[in-house]
Amino acid sequence: MLGTFRSRLVWVVGVFALAGGSTAQQAPPANVAPVPSAILSGKKVFLSNAGADAGLFPHPFSGGTDRGYNQFYSALQAWGRYELVGDPQEAELVFELQLTAPGGPANASKMKGASDPWPMFRLVILDRKTHYILWTFTESIEPANFQKTHDRNFDDALSALTTDLKKLTSQTSAAR
Repeated sequence: MLGTFRSRLVWVVGVFALAGGSTAQQAPPANVAPVPSAILSGKKVFLSNAGADAGLFPHPFSGGTDRGYNQFYSALQAWGRYELVGDPQEAELVFELQLTAPGGPANASKMKGASDPWPMFRLVILDRKTHYILWTFTESIEPANFQKTHDRNFDDALSALTTDLKKLTSQTSAAR
């Protein structure tokens, strides 16, 4: 049995070596585009509530149409990376948050790449001066059968959006 284990281990190590793998951390590819400097250097942010599509409140999600905006605003405040301002003219960046429930194929063939779309949060980061979109994130809200699970999935998607933003802003363009 020990001999079989050793031969399998040798085989796995050999395949790993042939594939160019190593146990050392590999550097990211040099052709990765940089994060726009405005996102990395910006300090003041205006959070824009782009709303929520009809039919999402009070079912499947509890609360009102401002729930996602309020929770994301609180998450940004708690993070402390950006100063949230009440007037877009005072901001360097505008974060536009929207909750959408896209229409799409009903029971389409998932084997052909089509699936039923789920509600999702979309965060668009705009340069306030130029109004150009600098970055966009989307996080789908997983489906559920119970109200409590719908609400937890809602919260999880918002948390994932916050994590996406934190990861992006913690990188330097050289590290990407």
